[in-house]
Order: sequence, then structure tokens, then C-alpha cells
Amino acid sequence: MRKRNISISNLILLSSFAGVFCIVAGVCAGIDRDSQIVSSSSFSSLEVIDTMASSIESATTEAVAMIDEEEADTVSVSSKENSTNLDILHTVFTVTEYETPVTMYTSDTVNVRSGAGTDYDKLGKLRWGSETQVTGETDNGWYEVSYDDTTAFIMADYIVSELPGTPYVFVGDSRTVQMQMAVGSSDKAYIAKVGEGYSWFQNTALSEIPHYAGNGTTMIINFGVNDLANASKYIKLINSNIDAWTEAGITVYYAAVTPVGSSASVSNAQIESFNAKMQAELDPRVQWIDGYSYLSQTGFSSNDGLHYNSDTYRNLYSYYMSVISQV
Repeated sequence: MRKRNISISNLILLSSFAGVFCIVAGVCAGIDRDSQIVSSSSFSSLEVIDTMASSIESATTEAVAMIDEEEADTVSVSSKENSTNLDILHTVFTVTEYETPVTMYTSDTVNVRSGAGTDYDKLGKLRWGSETQVTGETDNGWYEVSYDDTTAFIMADYIVSELPGTPYVFVGDSRTVQMQMAVGSSDKAYIAKVGEGYSWFQNTALSEIPHYAGNGTTMIINFGVNDLANASKYIKLINSNIDAWTEAGITVYYAAVTPVGSSASVSNAQIESFNAKMQAELDPRVQWIDGYSYLSQTGFSSNDGLHYNSDTYRNLYSYYMSVISQV
């Protein structure tokens, strides 16, 4: 708005100049057309021109001064605004120190900062489950901790007093094994074995789950492609354990059996029937992830019709995470 006002004032001054020039031009023209009228005036033509010239010079000087003043003011304001943006203001906080350090654990991968606020520099990161010596707490929801022989701060939302359950536990067959190879396991545990199904789930995997899953764990189960006829058994086994899992603080998902290529030993029609029965009869506390529809729509790459390449597993994993994050 300021620049626009300057432009308007300039236009007004220029219009004034134009008017003055028109008068001068008219006077000069009048001398040529009717010298009698001019000569009878109380001013000579030269006096009129001198007077007009003096007015123009004065108006020009004033206009230039005003323009210079406005432009200087605009630049000054801009410079002031820029210098203000360079001032970095940090969150103000106070710390209540503990008499003795307390051992706590990170519940996720978390940034370690030089002060109690996200506007402070990052000093590093701690992975899920890292044992941390907490030396105090702040009035704005952070913990003061010992980190690399210095004092640092971690957001309190990511520090717990007991070693937490693994954030994500995947339980399944060869497809789960291959997802682990494609994605990694920094904050995840995999209870899976190639070529297995219901019997292995019941006799082996079930007893291993408490070693990894606990309060705050999200568990994703994905069996069935090796024994599609066992849908009723899977449903009964999972429904009989959902109370214990829920009481332990575990959130349970069942991931649909995903599609196969034409060279596989099973058909997509069989898979669709298995998925429909599982989704309809599992306890409502078991949440459903429809990876079958996702890969059917986005496509997948498979050499043997049954197992996917790494890119497909990574895409499927990202889809799992997107569904989980929306709940």
C-alpha cells in the first residue's frame, strides 16, 4: 500500500507539470496568434514565461525531494523488517533439577536438543528403547538429560519410566520375512518364518509375542497365503487371544493376504474368499488393513507370482503405516 501511495502522488505532480506546460504553450501560441492581446496585459510575454519557469523549477525541486524522501523511507522500513527477521528468539523455560538422576527410556526415535524447545539446535538422536539418565524436568514439557557428557533436552512425550514394547511387531510367513529384508528393523520386531501357517503361528509365534510386544506396541499379523483353507482356525485363535493382547496395551491389526501372479499355486479368487471371511468374523478390536485392494490397484512386481520385489514390499509397508497413522 505504501508504494502505491507514492505512485499516486507522483502522478498528481506530473499532472500538475502537464497543466503548467499547457498554460505556457497556450501563452506562446497566443503571442503568435494575437500579439495585441498579450501586449495589452500587465505582464510581458517574457515575464509570464519566466514566472512559469520559476514555478515549474520550484515544483520539480519539491517533487523530487518528496519522491526521494518516500523512497528512502520505504527502503528504511524494508531494511528494518529484514533485520527483525534475523533475530532468533528461543523458547524460555525453567528446569527443576532431580536430587539424583533417574533411568528412563525413549519410547520412539527422538531428537536430542540443546534446549527445551524445537527451536533449539539438534545435538543428535536416540533410538527407541535407549536407556537415558534424566536429571530434571522443565516447566514446558521436556526432560533434561545427560547426553554425550553434556546437558541436553528431550520432549517428555517420548520418555517413559519402563522399557516400552517394540513399536511395531510383524507376525507372519515368508512375505513378512521378505518385508523385513526390504524395510529393516530399527524399531520393529519380526516373528516370521518362510513357508509357515496356522500350526507355526499357534505353536511357536504365539508364545514369542510377549517377548516383543507390550504397552504401546502395534502388532500386524499376516498369515494365510500358505493355508487359505484355515481361515476359521485363524479366526478362533486370534479372537481367543485378543483380550490378553488388548489388556497388555497391544493394538492388533490383521493384514489381508495380498494378490498373487498367474504363476502362483493359489488363485486370487481363493485369496478374496479367505480375506472376506477373516474381515467379517475377526473380533472388532482386530483392525483390518486391506493390502489386497491396495496392490490390486497400484500394481506389484513378482518373479514367482507369490513373492514381491523390494520396491513392492516397501510400498506395501508404507501403505500399512498410512492406515495405522489414521487411526
